[in-house]
Amino acid sequence: MTAHILLVEDNPADALLTEEAFSQAEVPAQLWVVGDGVEALAFLRHEGEYEQVPRPDLILLDLNMPRMNGLELLEEVKSDPLLGDIPVVMLTTSTNREDVRRAYALHASAYVPKPMHLEAFLDMVRSFSGFWLHLAVLPVATELS
Repeated sequence: MTAHILLVEDNPADALLTEEAFSQAEVPAQLWVVGDGVEALAFLRHEGEYEQVPRPDLILLDLNMPRMNGLELLEEVKSDPLLGDIPVVMLTTSTNREDVRRAYALHASAYVPKPMHLEAFLDMVRSFSGFWLHLAVLPVATELS
């Protein structure tokens, strides 16, 4: 089974690095990328150009983004009865204790600092894949109506 993962990342270089790492690590997933929280909500709610996209099995969420930051999006997702069961993993450069505390208070499933070196990033993606896509049982994605 191929998992659908929504990556919410405003930095094109970080998004490309993540896509490359998922490809090199041969993660059994289709990665969908959007640039900020507003676009992510449109994706999650199947609005506009995202009318036919699948419901993601998992969300990878950056913290610092324009228009709607990661914590604002996390709060919106977790308060929505149709989206709240989707696991959300914060994937960010911030290791600020207040950011970590706030993310967990808003029900993030995990908080993972982005590794700075390519090999460490690949190791993180392999570990991520091993846990989230092989060990953990994810909620069943709902079918589009």
